[in-house]
Amino acid sequence: MNIILHITQREKWEAAKLSGIYRAESLDSEGFIHCSTPQQITKVAERFFANQTGLVLLLIDSEQVKAEIRYEMAEVDELFPHIYGALNIDAVWQVLDFESGEDGKFRLPQEVKDLMS
Repeated sequence: MNIILHITQREKWEAAKLSGIYRAESLDSEGFIHCSTPQQITKVAERFFANQTGLVLLLIDSEQVKAEIRYEMAEVDELFPHIYGALNIDAVWQVLDFESGEDGKFRLPQEVKDLMS
């Protein structure tokens, strides 16, 4: 299984479960960015989700995604998976709480570390 990781607000995920699809705000303009390495997810979390609470980490099986996935460069010299189209929620096989620690730093849940090692 090829795992893609995505951070979102719990309330957005709960709404997606009701509709059967997940759509990120940037979907129409640029697809939406996911992460494929532990380093990517912590960098993205600290850059875009600092001081936010109520976050979850979606573990997505890329083989189950019905929309197009393109691996594209982001701002750094690194490929990130972008999904172009709505994410079918049945491709999400696990949802984990994802909060920063007291020091404000995000750390991957142990389940993710185990999967990606």
